[in-house]
Amino acid sequence: MRIALIQQRAIDDKNLNLNKGLEAVRKSADKGAQVICFAELAFEPFYPQYPAASNVIDLAETIPGPITDKFSSVARELGVVVILNLFEREGNQTFDCSPVIDIDGKIIGKTRMVHIPDYEYFHEKSYYIPSELGAPVYKTKFGIIGVAICYDRHYPEYMRAL
Repeated sequence: MRIALIQQRAIDDKNLNLNKGLEAVRKSADKGAQVICFAELAFEPFYPQYPAASNVIDLAETIPGPITDKFSSVARELGVVVILNLFEREGNQTFDCSPVIDIDGKIIGKTRMVHIPDYEYFHEKSYYIPSELGAPVYKTKFGIIGVAICYDRHYPEYMRAL
């Protein structure tokens, strides 16, 4: 399995960030990547570095939604697996979420962060609630994949569950 890890600087222009991300998928696939992973909140500035000033639900989006639709299309076109990280809205709740998109463009599942930090520059508890989805793994064309988001990697029981 050949993996590409994409880390890009996000600016205030979300559309520009998305286009950079889509181009990064294309470049990675051209270089032989089969699984392409993005860093946390890759398409917008990391706003949890500041305490939430208002109702943050307007910053979040549904999954599936506009961003996953774009990356699903490119995953299907190029035959790659794409793992995103988005600020997800489901009903009146918000999550730090990584949808996993398989080579056919279908979202085969999503991982939500379980352990939410709250300390200087990581005021995530005012943005996200903890996941109740556990530590799912996904059967993809290129192998079985588990996702750990941010702070979850510090918890051995989470990593063992994967």
